[in-house]
Amino acid sequence: MHHPSMRKKKNSFSANKVINEKYRLVFEDHFTDHNLNVQNWFPFYLPHWSSRKKAAPNYFIKDSNLALQITKDQQPWCPEFNGEVKCSSIQTGVYAGPLGSGIGQHGFFNPNCVVTEEQEPVQLYTPQYGYVEIRAKAIQSSNNVVSLWMIGYEDEPERSAEICVFEVKGWNVFADKAMIGYGIHQFNDPKLKEAFFEEEFRLDATTFHIYAVEWEKGRTRFYIDHQLIRELKQAPDYPMQLMLGVYEVPTELHTANEDAYPKTFLVDYVLGYMKE
Repeated sequence: MHHPSMRKKKNSFSANKVINEKYRLVFEDHFTDHNLNVQNWFPFYLPHWSSRKKAAPNYFIKDSNLALQITKDQQPWCPEFNGEVKCSSIQTGVYAGPLGSGIGQHGFFNPNCVVTEEQEPVQLYTPQYGYVEIRAKAIQSSNNVVSLWMIGYEDEPERSAEICVFEVKGWNVFADKAMIGYGIHQFNDPKLKEAFFEEEFRLDATTFHIYAVEWEKGRTRFYIDHQLIRELKQAPDYPMQLMLGVYEVPTELHTANEDAYPKTFLVDYVLGYMKE
């Protein structure tokens, strides 16, 4: 007998019929096991700038949902280069150069980044073009950010752009509306223009919503709950990996829910499709 929630998940994608007709499923995680599927996910956040020990996420899986968490006693992931920022994040690849070099994915948060722990290259899911979809709940708080983004595998420095599928800052979340970030960050890719947006949507972001991107040659489309919200006439043209995480950033703001730990980013599923 199928569990009703499992059956619901199997059908959850069919609302976007345009995608169903053009694409086939190549990556999926419904988080049905108690352990993270390491065939899908590399369970560390940019560990080359830190260490696997410091960059490991706090998480658990329950009721077919992944809960990425910031816990009360959690330590910063990379104090040397990223200060007091904490995160629990997983990704689908990793690439970095030798110890002491500045070669490595996504070092843009600090120009002084150097490799402090060497990593074997990993490519679990690094598509070039396709459709990526997530169903997740954001957090309402004064210092947390949740997001799914894609970064260039960056085996060459210019292959470094980011496609942000969605990003929600907890301080921009209200009962019936939220500012949601999405778009393209150019970084070191000279062929792209910066095109990142933060816009208000009438929805309760602390409940489940579906965020997605359709990524084709020369075109990137963004969706919320299967509704097209923007089309960009540009796109990265190299393999990219998924980055899924929750962050806690130092802030001057202080609200009651800032003290309520753990902070939990709940993810129902992540799907990846490629064109037939």
